[in-house]
Amino acid sequence: MGLLKFLLVTICILWVMRYVFRLLLPVMLKKMAAKFQQQATQQYHQKQYYSRPEGKIHVDYVPPKVKETKAADKAGEFVDFEEIN
Repeated sequence: MGLLKFLLVTICILWVMRYVFRLLLPVMLKKMAAKFQQQATQQYHQKQYYSRPEGKIHVDYVPPKVKETKAADKAGEFVDFEEIN
């Protein structure tokens, strides 16, 4: 008797959840889509507001210069390679 009652309650809960999701899921998806669209619009407007004038260049990062002679000294002796047919 206990197993039958458990199965009946489980089936009823799943049935109710199916209808609740059918009602709530479209509403939640519409809200999420509207939120994403609003964020995209804000980012677009901010990008236009902070855009640089045409012809201006801005460099964010310049790597430090490394002396190449030290690397060549540590590499050792180099031998020319010839391809033999």
